Amino acid sequence: MKQYKAVIYQEGMLGSLLLGASKVDPVRFTDFLNKHAAQGWRVITMEKDIRRMLLLWRREAYVVLMEKDA
Repeated sequence: MKQYKAVIYQEGMLGSLLLGASKVDPVRFTDFLNKHAAQGWRVITMEKDIRRMLLLWRREAYVVLMEKDA
């Protein structure tokens, strides 16, 4: 039996507010993935998403679908 979860990874709002847009930091994203891998989660798929904030700013995010044995 498998267990699944969907997680949205996105950077904080500060970069978007100061720079007009915020991209995902690869080092932080790697740490995020490694933290979940240490708990037994495996990434099945992910999709990039550009999210709008307050109609003016945007930030990059990833929707990550993970699985592990229950």
